[in-house]
Amino acid sequence: MTQPRQRKVRDFRLPQIYAIILIDVIVGSAVGPILPEFVKGLQRPQLWLSAGTALFLGMQLFSAPLLGKLSDGYGRRPIFILSSVGTFLADCFLLPVRVGFYFANRISDGTTNGMYATVRSAITDISPKDQLFKNLGIEGAIISLGFVLGPAVSGLLLTTFDVVQGNQAKVVAIMAVTLSSVNMLLSWTLRETHPNPPGVDTSALKNELIQSLNVQLLWSRLAEKDSKYQGLKQLVLMQLALTFSIGYYNYFVTFASFGELHMDAKAISYFFMYFGALSVVISYVFYAYMADRINQQRAIFWLALIGVPVLGSYGLVGSSLVGLYILITIDCLTLSLIQGLIEGLMAQLTTDDDRGEVFGINQALQGLGSFATTLVFGALSLLDLRLPFAWFAGCLAIVAWLANQKLKKL
Repeated sequence: MTQPRQRKVRDFRLPQIYAIILIDVIVGSAVGPILPEFVKGLQRPQLWLSAGTALFLGMQLFSAPLLGKLSDGYGRRPIFILSSVGTFLADCFLLPVRVGFYFANRISDGTTNGMYATVRSAITDISPKDQLFKNLGIEGAIISLGFVLGPAVSGLLLTTFDVVQGNQAKVVAIMAVTLSSVNMLLSWTLRETHPNPPGVDTSALKNELIQSLNVQLLWSRLAEKDSKYQGLKQLVLMQLALTFSIGYYNYFVTFASFGELHMDAKAISYFFMYFGALSVVISYVFYAYMADRINQQRAIFWLALIGVPVLGSYGLVGSSLVGLYILITIDCLTLSLIQGLIEGLMAQLTTDDDRGEVFGINQALQGLGSFATTLVFGALSLLDLRLPFAWFAGCLAIVAWLANQKLKKL
């Protein structure tokens, strides 16, 4: 007697994770162009914008390792749910267009933004080894797509309903709250990717929080992991230097709004639409068809080396929109591809036992790096709005140097 054939259940977890990422980035990129509205009228508005960015990114210093540890102990799904609720509350804070609520948003959203360590862990959990670079590359492409759709949806909303300038921030904030509620539903229905999580002792969580606020201990933990996964520390250092350099993503709205370009919210939205659309296409082609077939270490070196003059040239673009668009095109072909390569190499070194913890430590150091680079470019912008790009270019040169050092050891 033949046994009845079992029906194969399709696994939708990866597309669902991608959807959560997409909506999260759409929300973040949609509200970006309206943030100057919260600090207009204050003296030195670029300083207040930089302070909010530093607060948002600095919160990850303690939240990323904590959320990573929780995801290893209790599973990835609870962290997705917690983060989606935090983002929803953060967007609610934007409804009153007041500077105090702007900082409340930065604290809430920054704390739960540590979710991205869990995102990469979840993708790695369910990705076959031969598709890991591809799946992480698609994650990068989706993030770029979100940067296209966010400003596009925001701009379409404001244009369709002909919203006057004084009401634009509130209308976009309402849209962000609505989309964040969709992400809460998607996170709640996500099936777990980390099988049989062992749980975490309460004292261990307290210790994790204390350690995550101690940079020296954070570095010691990385060194310990490096002894287990040789080469991990150098990859984290490379990503830290890259974090310093891509601080220009957070600085650009300030530079474009208050610099020689004098771009308004619509012009900034169009710029990010072009940047994101081009980045999506290039990233997808690169990670889907090329990343697994090349020497990733060597690619990081050359992409960083070529990207150095590109970053420096942003500060010299003056009021030329044509020059700006030429630079961003070269940007998409070079330095924008580096992060996915580093993350792919890092993912290959980890195991199911502590993958969330490793990515959490990495994201905490990135949070520290983002906080530090924001303080630097905030201070430099007070002297001259063009100066931060010299800092960004110098940090990317360090990425190229570290990649070259790693090549010499091979």
